[in-house]
Amino acid sequence: MDAQLEARVAEAAAVLRAGGIVVYPTETFYGLGALASDDAALVRLAAAKLRPEGKPLPLVAADREQVDRVASLEGAAARLAGRLWPGPLTLVLPARPGLSEAITAGSGTVGVRIPGSEVARALARMAGGALVSTSANLSGGPPPDRVEALDAALRGQVDHVLDAGPTPGGLPSTVVAIAGETLRVVRPGAVSIEQVTAALGGPTGALHRTGP
Repeated sequence: MDAQLEARVAEAAAVLRAGGIVVYPTETFYGLGALASDDAALVRLAAAKLRPEGKPLPLVAADREQVDRVASLEGAAARLAGRLWPGPLTLVLPARPGLSEAITAGSGTVGVRIPGSEVARALARMAGGALVSTSANLSGGPPPDRVEALDAALRGQVDHVLDAGPTPGGLPSTVVAIAGETLRVVRPGAVSIEQVTAALGGPTGALHRTGP
């Protein structure tokens, strides 16, 4: 990352630490973020996105230390993370006590990943904690792969836009949940199920598929 981009990331991180909501790039699309520890910012983010109540918010983290602050990562899930992170694989994990219900939706779990985007990882590191990483679109709208594609109504509700050029787009992150040795597909995406099972050394328990 060059010095100019690093300075822009630091500026966005300062906005997050001050309770702001920020649009930033990931390895797939632009995301809408706030610090997972800032309840007031989480409420503002959900309102800005017109997100339905009761829907959980996924997170991104700079590293395993930040993941461990918000979730319990062990067993098969830890093996999977070790082989496919950083990357577009979201793991649904048991949430740490005290994590906001705006994130868990009362489920006791949280979806989290260490993203493939160097910019997103740096932003979480400089902000000091895991960030919400929901797509930067109004609920039901198409996710943007560049800041020019941001919905004007949403852009007017955020505090800062970190423009790092076009993102790859394509499929969103794959979302899987692991209970013991059973893998459940919540959302197919950029990481294939074959890649997931191969990373675990072959089929693990019963493979169930839910979602789209």
